[in-house]
Amino acid sequence: MLRFALLLLSMAALAYARPIVRQIRSTHEFDRLMKKHSTQTGLPVIVDFYSDGCGPCRMIAPIFKKLAQEVEGKAVFVKVDTNQLHELSSRYGVRSLPTFKFFLGGRKVNEFSGAGEQQLRQFTKDVIQKSEWENVMLPMENLFSYYGQQDASKTTKDIEKVYKKCVDQVKDENPDKLCVGAVARNLAKSLKKKYGSGPEFETRFLPEEPSTNEQSGEKKTAEGSGGAKKSNKGDSGKPNLHLATKEELLAEIESRLDAERDAQVEEEEDDEAEFEHGWEPSEWPERVTIIGG
Repeated sequence: MLRFALLLLSMAALAYARPIVRQIRSTHEFDRLMKKHSTQTGLPVIVDFYSDGCGPCRMIAPIFKKLAQEVEGKAVFVKVDTNQLHELSSRYGVRSLPTFKFFLGGRKVNEFSGAGEQQLRQFTKDVIQKSEWENVMLPMENLFSYYGQQDASKTTKDIEKVYKKCVDQVKDENPDKLCVGAVARNLAKSLKKKYGSGPEFETRFLPEEPSTNEQSGEKKTAEGSGGAKKSNKGDSGKPNLHLATKEELLAEIESRLDAERDAQVEEEEDDEAEFEHGWEPSEWPERVTIIGG
């Protein structure tokens, strides 16, 4: 029974893992994905606008996937079929195929058309470096602490005014009204120039937590070592699968299946076999310029 429960648990975990390259099926899905990575992960989103009838698109597809594997965890790679999602291709002014657009914080920061591997790699490198550089925030308490050390004449109202100005200048999605990104770095640069040192930053978006299997593999409990007591739960309050009871395993399976159902609208299967079959003409005529073929 326990082996069966563990097998189900593993299958549930694999079911909602993020694909290497995600195939966008709707405008709503694309918008949700952009908002998620603007406000929750800070990861750049790299979009391949393509068509099944485009030769250069088929040529660059495996390179796009390989690059996604090489930088996994640092950027999100998605594909948009322009024949199926006319609204998105029209929204972003796609006129030739393939077209690659690079987004960070919900804003387009770069783009190019054509099947150029070197350009794709360079622009990907650039947007990842930019996302890592901007992944900072300056909490208000850090700013108060900084002024307390550097300029005690500043009143609470003065400091709050400085902080609000920083928040107002942030152009990315910023629902929590934080002093973040390039604006926070520019503020710190100005303060360092004036006072000789800058305030301390904090990381805005932390890396995603490792899977439960990875966590349980890293933690090993030993009895008799300082009188430590074994526990069926880890630090996060989730059951340790190696020590969990049958009831805890079944509860964890149900929890993961619920999460899978909730995330189903966002998670799609990998597109490994996307171009393995021949081209089938669409009911919509393609009015695009093919670059590179």
